[in-house]
Order: sequence, then structure tokens, then C-alpha cells
Amino acid sequence: MSTKVYRYRVKSLNGLLNQQARAVNFVWNFCNDTQKRALKWRKPWPTGFDLNKLTTGSSKELGIHSGTVNAVCEQYAKSRKQFKRPYLRYRGKRTLGWVPRKGRELKREGNAFRFAGNTFRVFDSRPLPEGKIKDGTCFAQDRRGNWFLNIAVEMPDAPTRQPLRGVGIDLGLKELATLSTGEKIEHPRYLRQWEAKLAQAQRAHKKCQVTNIHAKMANCRMDFLHKASTDIVRRFDYIAVGNVSSGKLAKTKMAKSVYDASWHSFKTMLAYKSVANGAWYEEVNEAFSSQVCSHCGALPDSRPKGIADLGIRHWVCSECGGAHDRDVNAAKNILNKSSARSGHRAPVEGIAVL
Repeated sequence: MSTKVYRYRVKSLNGLLNQQARAVNFVWNFCNDTQKRALKWRKPWPTGFDLNKLTTGSSKELGIHSGTVNAVCEQYAKSRKQFKRPYLRYRGKRTLGWVPRKGRELKREGNAFRFAGNTFRVFDSRPLPEGKIKDGTCFAQDRRGNWFLNIAVEMPDAPTRQPLRGVGIDLGLKELATLSTGEKIEHPRYLRQWEAKLAQAQRAHKKCQVTNIHAKMANCRMDFLHKASTDIVRRFDYIAVGNVSSGKLAKTKMAKSVYDASWHSFKTMLAYKSVANGAWYEEVNEAFSSQVCSHCGALPDSRPKGIADLGIRHWVCSECGGAHDRDVNAAKNILNKSSARSGHRAPVEGIAVL
């Protein structure tokens, strides 16, 4: 069984959610204070169970459900352990609203959802499948103040496909992705499109307009990445992607273009959509993928070498005479490195072995 999250925009009781979000921040900050006192007096660090005991009976005074208080305490302990920090940041006025729910306490009511005596109407953008609603369900707020209901639903695993049609993907900045088939997905560059208007709004100190422009760019970017990743997963049975590090490149002069490309989000979408559709997904080491000849496997002297030769987009192998497009050649080498193609081992990312 796998978990899939469905997101719906809430169109009622936003004021109640704002009030509950302040109470959630109070509980989170109490957990943080408790952790700091444990550090100061060299006491054992409180677990999620310990924090739940300390907050017992506070739900009525805070005006939130007891399951929400428990979920906040458990998430605090989980985040502290995940990020390996002695304590975490406090939540305040500038923090985006967040109200967690226990999955078993959220009930469906037609096109609305009922929780703790309140009915939350949502924009029914897509049908919610029948399945168990799991913990991890929450209300979350975006920068524009809109509230969204994120519902985690338990879904049966899709049958694993036979790895017949494969594709290697080389990620880039000019083209978002180059496939081993020769197809190239153009990078729309939404930041570049809105850059002038964004700068003008920032100079005029129009905070609402700046927030709306950022939201517009993010929505357009996510919509494009979702469509591109869904198309790839539907067409190919196994997908190999180079393990390019956006974090390292973000420290260079290409930082703005790297963030605009959103490689990490694109790879994440390919990974979970592959699992949901029974496809194979793997990230492979892309070292020398643009320098090795995909025809003969040689490392010829005529190859483009490193960052200094990034301007060389086409080259001819001095060993076999094969003509290459740099990105297509890299995508073919990434495909050849994939374990699904070579059959040495099963790909990772939680996909079942055939």
C-alpha cells in the first residue's frame, strides 16, 4: 500500500483556521521551550509521547481538538530528530498557518469535510478516491492567506510493469530535460518572464503584488512540471535520471536559473509517479556522461572536457566517427548506466522487484 496526498482549497471557516493556527503555534513553542529546559538542566530529551503527556487537557482552553495537539507534539519530536537539531525555530506571525489532523477524525460529507463539529467546504477540483484517510492530513496556508486541506489517502500499489520501454533523462538549464530518444523539453523560464514586473513591484514596496507574482510563477512552474512528468511516466516503463545536484550549482553564478528549473521537484514528481503507475525509476551517476561516446563507449580526445567546454553542444567521436548532440549523448549514457536496462540489480526508490 502507498500513500497519496490530495489537495483542496478551503472556501469556508478561514477565520476559524487562522485562530486554530495561532493555538498550534502556541503548542509548538511550548514544545520548544520544554526542549530548551531539558538542554539547560541536562535532562533526557522529551519524546513525542512525553510532550503529549505534558499537554494533556489543554485542548479545551486552546480551542483546538486534542488530536491536533497530539499531532503537533509528535511532529515536533519527529522534526527535531529528522533535522538532527537540539531545538527548532519558534513559530510566530510570519510563519505560514498549519493545523494538523488525525486521519481517523476527518469525515467526508459530500463535497465537504467534517471535523470536530465544523464543516469545511472545499473547491471540488478532483474526486477523492475511496480509501483510508491516514495521519498526515492537515490544513496548510499559502503566502496569499489561502487555506488548503491536504488529505493523505492509502492507495493500493499499482502492478509493476515489465521494463520494455526505457528512457534516459539529462537535466539542463536551456532545455529542462533532454531524453535519450532525442526529444527535448524546453525550459519555460517563468522567472525570466516575470523578472521585470517583479523588480518593479519590489522597488515600489508593493508587498501584495510581489506575493501574487511569486505565487503565479510557482503555480505555472508546478503545472508545467506535473504535465511533463506525467507524460514521461505514461510513455516509458523505466526512467533513469542523472544525479545532478541543484544544491551545488545553486552556489555558482547559475543560481537563478537553477532555482527556476526546479530539478529537485521534477525528479521527485518522476519518482512518486513512477511508483504510483508501476514504472521503474532510478537516479544514476552522470559522471562523464557527456564525454563518453554512446556509440562505442570510448573516452575520445575530441570530447568536450568539463565546464570549460560547456559551449560545445555538438561533437564528433575521434574513435568511431559518431556525431553527437551533447545532451542527447549524455541522456543515452545515463540510460545505459541504469540497472533496469543492464539487469544487474533492481532499481531503488521503493519499487518492487519484478
